[in-house]
Amino acid sequence: MVESSQQVHFLDRPLARVCAVGVALLMAAALAFMHREDLFPPEQAAADPNDPVALCFAERSADVDKLLAEGTINAQQAALFKSRAEALCQAQVGGGNNLPPPPQ
Repeated sequence: MVESSQQVHFLDRPLARVCAVGVALLMAAALAFMHREDLFPPEQAAADPNDPVALCFAERSADVDKLLAEGTINAQQAALFKSRAEALCQAQVGGGNNLPPPPQ
């Protein structure tokens, strides 16, 4: 009988590589589960047409759009004014935020 002078270490065997791939797949699945709302955002509920915050924001947003159309302000300023208008409406009315965030 001939004995092999070199024994293969466990980490060099194919079974160790299969285990490593399995662990990597488990970690990817765990990350996907933890970030499922980032990957698949929930559908936005329709805003209540009688919501005072929505009514206030719609009025202020129309004013900002009018200024943008006249050329008084640029698009970057309009986005800033709309975000401030939303905060102002929420502060004045004191209600919750039923509006989706303004588009970036």
